[in-house]
This record gives sequence, structure tokens and C-alpha cells, in this order.
Amino acid sequence: MPPITSSTSYGTVAKTLHWLIAAAIVTMLVIGWTMTSLPRNNPHIFALFQWHKSIGITILLLSLFRLGWRLMHPAPPLPAGMPAWEKFAARATHVLFYVLIIGMPLTGWVIVSTSPFNLPTMLYGIIPWPHLPVLPDLANKKEIGHTFGDVHGILAYIMAGLLVLHVAAAHKHHWFDRDDVLTRMAPGPIARWLDRLRSKK
Repeated sequence: MPPITSSTSYGTVAKTLHWLIAAAIVTMLVIGWTMTSLPRNNPHIFALFQWHKSIGITILLLSLFRLGWRLMHPAPPLPAGMPAWEKFAARATHVLFYVLIIGMPLTGWVIVSTSPFNLPTMLYGIIPWPHLPVLPDLANKKEIGHTFGDVHGILAYIMAGLLVLHVAAAHKHHWFDRDDVLTRMAPGPIARWLDRLRSKK
């Protein structure tokens, strides 16, 4: 059986979680900005909100599992030649990502739990998901919902900016620094294709 994490590459579980969560986050951002830009009477808003909540809870569960997996399976070391400030930035970025991928769904859950409409959440139209305890019964739940709504929106913009920075940094390492930062998280065939493509330049 091959090792879960090699010295230069993440394991299959870590890669799968990384790309599943990344795809879900991009989908969430698109749905979130779409549904908030539509007029309130748009017939598609309710469905978009339900999808937004479903994918958000999925991200939360996957992220908690990913955090637990990461604690048990440390990441492969960064390239030896990477400057200290870049190593610090890489680690800080990953910590911030964990804060966001767990914090954003939690703030969204608070918003749903404090909504005056008290609409039930059905994950993907099938699985009932409860509100957070206590919050639906608070007298000031509307104000709490508004506050967390603002926080949720700010976190979404931070997430979008961090994603752009993350992707740009990975490509900078691959094409200019010519190290394995990008390929160690890529699936095997894609990693080999990226290496071949770089070798031609």
C-alpha cells in the first residue's frame, strides 16, 4: 500500500478534499453573489438559497474532516530553497483558509437560524438540517442575523481575494521558481502534464 503522504506530494485523501472544497467554494461564491443581486421577487431565489445552504453545510463538514485529517497527516515540507518569508506566508494563508472554510458556513448557519422567516433547511431537498440551538428564540435575533450577514459578506470577499492570491502564488512557484508547490497537490496525471509542459519552456 502506498504511503498516505509522500515527502513531496499530498496523499489521495488530502488532494480529493482540497479539490472538492475548492470547487464547492467557487460554486458558493457564484451562487451567493447571484442570489443577492437578483430582485426579491425573482422565482429562482428560493432554490438558490437552498442550494447555497446545502453546499455551505457540505463545505463545513468536509472542512472539519479535512482539518482532522491534516492534524493526523502533516503536509509535505515546503521546498528547501523557499525564502523564510514565503514559507511564513504559505502557512499563514493555509491557516486563514481553514478559518474561512469553517467560519463562513458557521456564520451562514447563524444567519439562517436567526431569520425571522424561520424556513427549514433541507440539504439538497432531502436531508433536514436543524437551526443552531437558542438562536431562533432570541428577542434580538434579527439584529444578530444582520450583523452576521455583514460578516458573512465580508468573509466572502476575503475568500475571493485569497483564492486569487493562492492560485497566482501556486503558478508563480511552478513557472518561475520551478519547484513542486503546485504539482504536489495536483492529481498524478495533471502533475506529470504540468511538469512536461514546464520542461518545454
